[in-house]
Amino acid sequence: MVKKILKSLGYTPLPDGMNMPVELWKSWYEGKVDSFHEYRQYNGKRALRRTRKSLSMAKRVCEDWADLLFNEKVEIITVAPSAQKVLDKVLADNGFKVCANKLVELAFALGTAAFVEHKTQNGVLIDYVRADMIYPLAFANGKISECAFASRMLIYGEMHTYLNIHTKENGKYVIKNLLICERTKKSAPLPEGIAEVFYTNSDVAMFQILSPNIVNNICPDSPLGISVFANAIDVLEGIDLVYDSYQNEYRLGKKRIVVPLSMAKIEMEQQGEILPVFDDNDTEFYAFSGADPDNFSINEINMELRADAHETGLQRNIDLLSDLCGFGSSKYNYQTGRIKTATQIVSEQSDLFRNLKKHEILAEQAIKNLVKAVLFLMGEDYEQEITVNFDDSIIDDAATTAERALKEKQSNIIDAAEYLSRVYKLPRQQAEEKVRNMDLEKAESAVVD
Repeated sequence: MVKKILKSLGYTPLPDGMNMPVELWKSWYEGKVDSFHEYRQYNGKRALRRTRKSLSMAKRVCEDWADLLFNEKVEIITVAPSAQKVLDKVLADNGFKVCANKLVELAFALGTAAFVEHKTQNGVLIDYVRADMIYPLAFANGKISECAFASRMLIYGEMHTYLNIHTKENGKYVIKNLLICERTKKSAPLPEGIAEVFYTNSDVAMFQILSPNIVNNICPDSPLGISVFANAIDVLEGIDLVYDSYQNEYRLGKKRIVVPLSMAKIEMEQQGEILPVFDDNDTEFYAFSGADPDNFSINEINMELRADAHETGLQRNIDLLSDLCGFGSSKYNYQTGRIKTATQIVSEQSDLFRNLKKHEILAEQAIKNLVKAVLFLMGEDYEQEITVNFDDSIIDDAATTAERALKEKQSNIIDAAEYLSRVYKLPRQQAEEKVRNMDLEKAESAVVD
């Protein structure tokens, strides 16, 4: 319906061939894929409906990337103190750190997500939009320059589709808002405070696209990203296949005790009824009819569990998934409980470190552009330097970084400003200003002495 509306308004959304299999990725992210986890098994009489167990590793992978890439320790710094104060309030009002972490998780699961900013009477509202609500309208070199965003709203008991369309006119962004009643397929009045058209008079986009920094090999011409596990679907199937078999191994391998049917019951003559000797809930007992009780003894059947074989197969598949999703092959190891130091992690998980830095490139670009949009809408200087400090403490040792920077400064390889930038994560401009102030204080102190 959204594509039909956009076409009726004169826009050209992406052709179907450029759209991504978002629904498939979403099913794996949810942990249940009907075409795989629901199946039928013939038992000799009829085909029974079965459901495979799921380890939900697709969601675990996306959660871990979100926690590595955007956690509570990420810092966003502007040069001007007044702008920093405004920015901090807007981000806090929008629950940015929590919502951005969730959006990164969705971006890695579904391939694409977006931040969208709106000017309201109370400041700036940030929307967090997932892939199936994003409709690119214009792009070049993989960068989306014009886009429509759809969402569903319940208004007076009826479902409506809200369209937020960002296009350019004479190089300046124009934002159009539209509300469609899903029952009548006609336009409805917009909520109070939302204008039909907003002329920004700026080339600053009020949206930012977020994707994993990996090449889209499903449709290289599409501006949309792919899920971080898009090329690991077969491995996800292998994981759940082994895990389901592992569960069945214990379910079917329970101890069984075979007894003659005549020994499994006793006649209660006083009440004139027959009651079993064994509790019906004791599932390990199996009554066998037709056996001669005089020549039949109670037999115990202990199934041999193939736990080691299953655990080995499961670990192998998980290692493959870890590698295909960019963590390196040793991210998930359920057999060892050792805690590794940061130096060991850097050396042993160089793939993780390299891929994290690669993903940070696109994430940093999106966050900086979001800050520019917020500052523009709030009337602040949006051309100033913006620094995003990601938390690398999980894979990088801060003490080691500081020690190395100190040695390089003492050897005159780097200057004092570079030292402050590395160790204290200060923007270059702030670091240089701090060095000048420190030099000035030293000079004044020397004069006094």
